[in-house]
Amino acid sequence: MAKGDRKPGYFPTKETVLDFIRQNPVEVGKREIARAFRITGPDRRRLRELLSELEKEGEIAKERRRVMPTDRLPSVTVVRIDEVDIDGEVIAVPTRWQGDGPAPRIYLSRTGAGISAPAVGDRLLARLKPLPDGGYEGEAMRRITAAPTVVLGVYRKGTRGGRVQATDRRLRDEFEIGAGDEGAAGPGDLVLVETLARERAGLVRGRVTEVIGRLDDPGSFSLVSIHTHNIPTEFSAAALAQAKAAKPADLDGRTDLRDLPLVTIDGADARDFDDAVWAAPDPDAEGGWQIKVAIADVSWYVRPDDALDRAAALRGNSVYFPDRVVPMLPEALSNDLCSLRPNEDRACLVAHLRIDRNGQVTSHRFERALMRSAARLTYEQVQAAHGGTPDENAGPLAESVIAPLYGAYSVLAEARRKRGALEIDLPERQVRFDDQGRIAGIEPRHRLDSHRLIEEFMIAANVAAAEALEARRAPVMYRVHESPDRAKVSAIAEFLNDLGYRLALGQVLRPAMFNRVLLQAQGKPEQALINEVILRSQSQAVYSPRNLGHFGLGLRHYCHFTSPIRRYSDLLVHRALVRAFHLGPGGLPAGTEDGFEALGERISNCERRAVSAERDAMDRYVTAFMADRVGANFEARINGVTRFGLFVTLEETGADGIVPMRSLSDDYYDHDEDKHCLVGRATGRRFRLGDTVEVRLREASEVTGSLGFELIAGGSESEGGMPRARRKPTRKKPAARGRKKGRR
Repeated sequence: MAKGDRKPGYFPTKETVLDFIRQNPVEVGKREIARAFRITGPDRRRLRELLSELEKEGEIAKERRRVMPTDRLPSVTVVRIDEVDIDGEVIAVPTRWQGDGPAPRIYLSRTGAGISAPAVGDRLLARLKPLPDGGYEGEAMRRITAAPTVVLGVYRKGTRGGRVQATDRRLRDEFEIGAGDEGAAGPGDLVLVETLARERAGLVRGRVTEVIGRLDDPGSFSLVSIHTHNIPTEFSAAALAQAKAAKPADLDGRTDLRDLPLVTIDGADARDFDDAVWAAPDPDAEGGWQIKVAIADVSWYVRPDDALDRAAALRGNSVYFPDRVVPMLPEALSNDLCSLRPNEDRACLVAHLRIDRNGQVTSHRFERALMRSAARLTYEQVQAAHGGTPDENAGPLAESVIAPLYGAYSVLAEARRKRGALEIDLPERQVRFDDQGRIAGIEPRHRLDSHRLIEEFMIAANVAAAEALEARRAPVMYRVHESPDRAKVSAIAEFLNDLGYRLALGQVLRPAMFNRVLLQAQGKPEQALINEVILRSQSQAVYSPRNLGHFGLGLRHYCHFTSPIRRYSDLLVHRALVRAFHLGPGGLPAGTEDGFEALGERISNCERRAVSAERDAMDRYVTAFMADRVGANFEARINGVTRFGLFVTLEETGADGIVPMRSLSDDYYDHDEDKHCLVGRATGRRFRLGDTVEVRLREASEVTGSLGFELIAGGSESEGGMPRARRKPTRKKPAARGRKKGRR
C-alpha cells in the first residue's frame, strides 16, 4: 500500500515510521512524516508521542526540530579535523556521535569554503553527504575554533627569519618564524612554537617560546613523545617533599616474612621492583602448591587525597620509553622505599595462595607484612638456572627457590591452557644503545618461560584480589576485557578463509576458537599477520567498577593488584583490600567507590595515552636507526591496505612505513575494503594484506618519526587481470572522492 493511499483510521507502526526515517538520505521533520502517512488532526499528538518513544529508545536523535537515525550524522554538523593524511586529504570526525561503535570518518574538501590551511584540531561547520561505505564527504562552511596554539617542532634557518616543521606527522603545514621571533633557537633545535596568525597563503606565523633540546640527540625522541602526548613530568613541591620525608615502615601490625626467600624477577633494565614471589609444595595437598606474591605496600606511603595521591591520579600510570621512565610516583618512592630491593626491609601487601594439582586456587588471604628480598634476578638468569647453567647470582637459589617456582608455574600454565586463554604472540622490539647512548640496533625482545612464570603468578594474585573483595562485598576496580564485536569477527573470519584458515564461529565467542587458528599458523610465513589480524578484532581492555569479565584471559573475576608503583588502578585495589580486611591505615575512604565509574574511564584514557606515547617514541628511534639506510631495499610484509596506500612492516627490524598510493604509478588502483587489497584497473595486479613485497626506503623523517617506501617487487595478478602490455593503465582519478572506498 502506497503511503499516499491509506485506509481511514490507519496509523503507522513504530517500525514503519522508523523505516521511513532511515530511508531518507537527510533528516526529516514531523510535518514531512505526517504528510507521508496522511496523519491529521488528533493523530498528530500520537505521532509526537511515537517519535518521543523512539528518541528515548535511542533509535533516533533530534537536531533542530528534525529527526534522524542515531547512526547517521546531520547534513550540517560540527566536525573536528582528526588527520591530514600522507596524500593531503583532510579527515574529520563529528564532535558529537550517538551511534554504536566508532564515529564515522568524514573526508573534507579543501575548496569552496574560503578556509585556508585546515589543521589537526580545528573545529569546522561542514555540510555532509553520505558515502556508500558508511563514511561521509564534507564541504567545510566555516571555521569555529582553531587548532591548539602551541606546537612542538624543529627549527631551521631561513633567509628572512626561519621555519618550524611540526613533529606531529598529521600537521603538514610549516610555521613561519619572523626575524626576532626565533629567540635562542638554532638550526636543528626542538622548539615550542606559539601561533600568532594564520596567513591566507597557507603558512602560519609563529613565535618560538622555548627550546627543549636537539633533534640529533637520541634522548630527544622521548621528549617529543612526552610533549606531543601531554605526559605530566613535573611533581608538585608538596609531592616531592612528602616523598622525601617518608620513612621505612616498621614491623608494627605486620607479619614478619624477612626470613622467607622471596625474590624479584624483572628485566635487566628495570629500576623499580614492585613484586616478589615464592613457592613450595603444599604438604596438605598432593601435587598442590603454596604461593606467595608480595607486592610493594604503596598504600602505606600514598594516602587518599594527599599530594602524592593527587600526582599519581593525574598520571594514571608510569610511562616507559627506551631511554627513560616517566614515573607515576617520585623516585624517592618508586626506586627506593617502595622498590623491593634485595637485602633491605620493605613493607608489602602479600597474597597467600594455595593451588591444587590442576592449577586452581583453593584458598587465598591477604595481609600486610615486612619482607627482605633474597635476590634481584633477571628473566635471563632465572631461565638459565632452570636450564642447568646458573650464574653466581642465581646458582645458590636454583634448587631451593627457582625450581619450586617452575613447579608451581607448570600447573598454573596447564590451567591456563585448559580454560583457553587467548594466546596471541607478537614480537616486541627493543632499542639497544652503545656506551655513548647512541642507537646500536633495533632487535626483538625474546619471550622466555621465565616471563610466562611471572605472568601466571601475577594473574593468580590478581584473580584472588578480585574474589577476596567480592566476598567482602567491597568495591573493586576491575580490569575488564569484553568479548569482541561479532560483526568485526565475522569480517576477520572471511579474510582468514581467503588465507585457507577456518574460524569456527559458535553461538558464544570464546578465546579457544581464535587459538585454534593461531596454532595452525605457527611457523608459517603468515603467522605474524594472523596474530595481528586477530589482535585487531579484539575489544580494548579497560578499568571499570562493573565486572564484565576478561575475555582474553578466560576469567570471570579479574583486577590489577600487582603493580601499584606504576598503575593507579592497583593502588585503588590495595586500598580496597586494606579497608575490607581491616589491615590498618591507608584504606579506601567510604564513598570513594561512587566515583569509580568516572575514575575508571580516566585511568583507562591515561593508559591509552601512555601506549600511544611509547609507540610514538619507538617509531622515532626506529626512524633514526634507518636514516642512514635511505635508498636500500628491504623485504617487507603488507600490514595495512587503505584508500591512500599500503602500510608495510620490514622483516628485518619490524619498522613500519607507508607506500603511498601516488607511488604506485604503473596503474590506477581501487581499494577493495572487503578483501583487504588494492586492485589495478588495467592490469588486475593485486596487493593484499599479508603479501610479501620488496620495497626501497625513500624517506626517513626524523622530525615526524615516519618512513616512506616505494614498491620494487611484489603483488599478484588476479584472475581476469589483463597483461600490462595489452592495456594502458588508467592514470586519471575520479572527480568525486565518494567513488573510492573509505578507510578501515
